[in-house]
Amino acid sequence: MRLEQLKELGLSEGEVNVYGALLDLGVTSLQRIHEKTGIERRNIYDILNKLIEKGLISYVQEKGARVYRCTNPNVIKEQVENKEKKLKEIKKVLPEIKSLFLNRKPEIGAEVFRGLSALKTLMDESLDYKEQYWIGGNSEVENTSLAIWFKHWMTRRKEKKIIMKDLVDYGTFLEGLEPKNIEEHKKNYYKYCSLPKDLSSPMVILIFGNKVCQIIWSGNQPFAFVIESKDVKDSFMKYFNYFWKEPW
Repeated sequence: MRLEQLKELGLSEGEVNVYGALLDLGVTSLQRIHEKTGIERRNIYDILNKLIEKGLISYVQEKGARVYRCTNPNVIKEQVENKEKKLKEIKKVLPEIKSLFLNRKPEIGAEVFRGLSALKTLMDESLDYKEQYWIGGNSEVENTSLAIWFKHWMTRRKEKKIIMKDLVDYGTFLEGLEPKNIEEHKKNYYKYCSLPKDLSSPMVILIFGNKVCQIIWSGNQPFAFVIESKDVKDSFMKYFNYFWKEPW
C-alpha cells in the first residue's frame, strides 16, 4: 500500500515506513519492524515514540518487552479534518493578505525564482491574466523535468481561455501546435509567430501583467529573473510588437 500521502500530515519518510510496516504486521515487536523496514533499531525507537505522540500507534508490555500496534485509523481522519479546517481559515484571510501585499509593493520590483517549485509558482501566477506574451524558444521546456507539468499547465490555460501569444525562435514549435495547424491553435487559445532566423536565444521571455520574466529552462535548476515595472514591460512589448504578425 502506498502511504506517501501521510507526509501531508507532517509524517517523515521513516514514520510513514514504520507505520506501513505496523499495518502489515499487526501487533509486533521492535525487532520485527527493524527486519521489515531495514531502519536502524535506535532510529526505529525514536520513530515509534513520535508515532505514539501523534496518536497513530500504541503499545503494551508483554513478557517485559513492548509490542506495538496501529490505533484506529479514525485518528488520521480527524487529523485530515483538522487540517482542512485550518486551511479554510487561512483561505478566509487570503484577500487581506493579498491587499497588504499589493499596498506594500515597490514601484519597480525584482525577484529571482530558482528551481522547479519556484518556476511552477511563477507560471501559475501568469494564469491570473487574460493574455500572456512569449519571446524565444519556450519549446525547450519540453526537454526538461517540467515537461509533463507544462502540458497540464497548458491544459489549465486553455480551460481558462487565456490567450498565449508565442513569438518563437525560428523553426521551433510546441508539440501538437505545429505552425500550420491553425484550427488547433484556435481551440487552444494559442497564437504563433516566428522570429527571424538570426535571432535566437537560450533565454525565454514571458510577459504578463507588468511583469517581464527572463527564464532559462535547461538544467536541474531552472531559473527566472523577474522585473515588475510598467515602463520595462512597455519597452519589451515594443520589441514583441515589432516582430509580431497576427496569424488569425
